[in-house]
Amino acid sequence: MKQHVLFVDDDTNVLEAYRRGLRDRRDQWELTLIPCSLLAWDTLQKRSFDTAVFDVRMPGLNGIDLLTRVQQSLTLRDMPVIIVTGEADRSLKRTALNLGAADLLNKPIDREDLLARLNSTLRLKAAQDALRVQNQLLEHRVRERTAQLVASRLDIIWRLAKAAEYRDEETGNHVIRVGCYSRAIARVMGLDAEFVDNMLIVAPLHDIGKIGVPDSVLHKPGRLDHREWRVMRKHCDMGAEILSDECRFKHVARRFGADSQTLAHVLPADDPVLALATSIARGHHEHWNGAGYPHGLQGEEIPLEARIVAIADVYDALRSERPYKQAFSVDRALSILAEENGTHFDPAVYEAFLLAFDEINALESEFNDAAAPLLSSQVHDEDECLVC
Repeated sequence: MKQHVLFVDDDTNVLEAYRRGLRDRRDQWELTLIPCSLLAWDTLQKRSFDTAVFDVRMPGLNGIDLLTRVQQSLTLRDMPVIIVTGEADRSLKRTALNLGAADLLNKPIDREDLLARLNSTLRLKAAQDALRVQNQLLEHRVRERTAQLVASRLDIIWRLAKAAEYRDEETGNHVIRVGCYSRAIARVMGLDAEFVDNMLIVAPLHDIGKIGVPDSVLHKPGRLDHREWRVMRKHCDMGAEILSDECRFKHVARRFGADSQTLAHVLPADDPVLALATSIARGHHEHWNGAGYPHGLQGEEIPLEARIVAIADVYDALRSERPYKQAFSVDRALSILAEENGTHFDPAVYEAFLLAFDEINALESEFNDAAAPLLSSQVHDEDECLVC
């Protein structure tokens, strides 16, 4: 494939000399000869060249001005430029080199000198192009590998959420619905897109701490006594610990050869997704009035993400059939939420829930539990179980 060379000089005799002197290279190079610097600049916006030769003395834009424009252009700055001058002024030559000229030529131009300079700049351009292609390929591979790691990590998060749901003997799509409802509420509240999408990913992990609750408490038929409720309420802090304490795993992974780049993608330091999940796991049973657990936070002391998941979780619990209760009607569930507005729930989040309710109602139908089997052993107190 031919390489493209641009010559710009207001002297048409010089341009003709270029054409005659390089006619034996027509099978390798395509020459473009332009007698006007302004026209040359317009041409550079429309066509790409492998190298260019600018005369320094031209009306309108001189060669230095044209070189400056080229260097300031993100699309043109990689094109090597040779500056031709009849001047003996060293400061002018230094200016050209400082501005990014790849080489200099003095008039009168020697053909062999010109060929040497052109061959040099064309090899430079070819090397730059090859490097750019290689970098693009590497960037594509990195993006592809990163996407695979992220997808794998998200898959693990969802599987972990589902494991926690089965551990609690809940059935169906509860964790999926809580994630979808939380995302819908966050979107209506006008939160940034990354936060909104992350809520879909991490809200399903809200009860992951129940993995650490003993079977004797988690699966006890009948009411829990005071001691057992203290144990049950520890699931919030246990969930936060599960989601935040990965340091020991990193140490072991490195010990057995996991490279730092892979670990950085799989378990990045200060990961905002895990930080969000940790905050939700710890705070989703806190109440707006401070009567919740595990730390009795109130108002805006409770992280916003936890306040959002709180109402999504309770609404889905009210609307879901459990071994110990039938599903409440939509009207009854909404009535209970209204009663808890300002005490259990953040009023702003409650209002966002109502604004998002049409979407939430559609999501409930899409991810319903119609085919899910029921278990029949647990008979916890209704008020306790809806929010435990």
